[in-house]
Amino acid sequence: MSGHEDFDGQVMGDKTYQQALVLMDQQDPLAEKTAAFEVPRDLVYLDGNSLGCLPLAAKQRAREVVEQQWGQDLIKSWNLHQWIDLPVSAGEKIARLIGAAPGQTICCDSVSVNLFKLLSAALAMQTGRHVVVSQQGNFPTDLYMVQGLVRQLGGDRCCLQRVDDDDIGSALTDDVAVLLLSHVNFRSGALYDMQAITAQAQARGILVIWDLAHSAGVLPVQLDACNVDFAVGCGYKYLNGGPGAPAFLYVASRHQSQARQPLSGWMGHLAPFDFDHDYEPAPGVAGFLSGTPPVISMSILDAALDVFADVDIRQLRRKSLALAGVFLQAVEQSPRLSGLCLLSPADEAQRGAQLAYRHPHAFAICQALIAHGVIADFRAPDILRVGFSPLYLRFADVGRSVEVLTRIMQEDLWRDPAYAVRHKVT
Repeated sequence: MSGHEDFDGQVMGDKTYQQALVLMDQQDPLAEKTAAFEVPRDLVYLDGNSLGCLPLAAKQRAREVVEQQWGQDLIKSWNLHQWIDLPVSAGEKIARLIGAAPGQTICCDSVSVNLFKLLSAALAMQTGRHVVVSQQGNFPTDLYMVQGLVRQLGGDRCCLQRVDDDDIGSALTDDVAVLLLSHVNFRSGALYDMQAITAQAQARGILVIWDLAHSAGVLPVQLDACNVDFAVGCGYKYLNGGPGAPAFLYVASRHQSQARQPLSGWMGHLAPFDFDHDYEPAPGVAGFLSGTPPVISMSILDAALDVFADVDIRQLRRKSLALAGVFLQAVEQSPRLSGLCLLSPADEAQRGAQLAYRHPHAFAICQALIAHGVIADFRAPDILRVGFSPLYLRFADVGRSVEVLTRIMQEDLWRDPAYAVRHKVT
């Protein structure tokens, strides 16, 4: 168990395990935040790295938008309730969490669409360069979007080069236009050194795009301080914006006069309600908008982000690491869980807010956990992931999850054939 300053890391040796967890919950400066979420009482939710829990404020906003703003105020709400400004207002709330000064972050579309925009813009800025370097194990959509651009532009204008982590530095040659990396690896939870890698790439004239899907809202991100060029991230994981919540993108102010995205839609126009026949992009990051914002889902995300208003992101980081530390130590100390092989870095400073374990029967184990009230998730081919969202997860919840996991392994409950049945979403 990690000795973070907000938690007593010595209690485990002085009291029983359960008493230690109760004490840690009592010492938790974020404990009251649990009341801001609708968390089912009979579940331990360790999957906030895939879909965050429902903030009560978001639930209330959904009712308000549907029943009053849409139901009663109708089209007047574009002005009356500032629907038209949601991409900017939600974007600025996210900016605070990712270390971005105002005017560089906007909420829109999905991670995939936003990557297409940024990759296209970055490639167009890099005359004479055509290679996009990315991690071999990057999230598939990041790689798929580059592959789509290869098909569209041709290999002489866009080429994907996938490299192992240890080879990123040596791959940064003079023909590389863009380095596309995930800040936290979605499988292992490994955390990459944003500042050092960005500086190394930029020294070779390479533009860098960071995917913040597994870091925004759960650990300190300093885009401006790291001199990042571009970034994307999603709204439905640690930001708790709901299933399919809009994503966001970041364009450093120094690039905004030159970067031009390819999806020149109505909302990215300088004056959309002039209804000009010719496109003229809006100045700044607003030029990266395309279509009409999805008002209901973006309103929900906007309300969900208010939960972070009085939270220090460093507190979130300390608690998530402490929660993971409880889980990690308990697994290490249980002989019945020795078959779980830690894939995540052992050094907490080198990982995000999740732990990943390899096991040949990880899928069945995960399904057994879910059936017994502990929601974790599986990633092919053999990875059990557990995520630690600090706003609503308690230390007692983590303790309960390990107890359930231990019983599943001790009694071979995962061998039930029902737990081998795969659904569309794993």
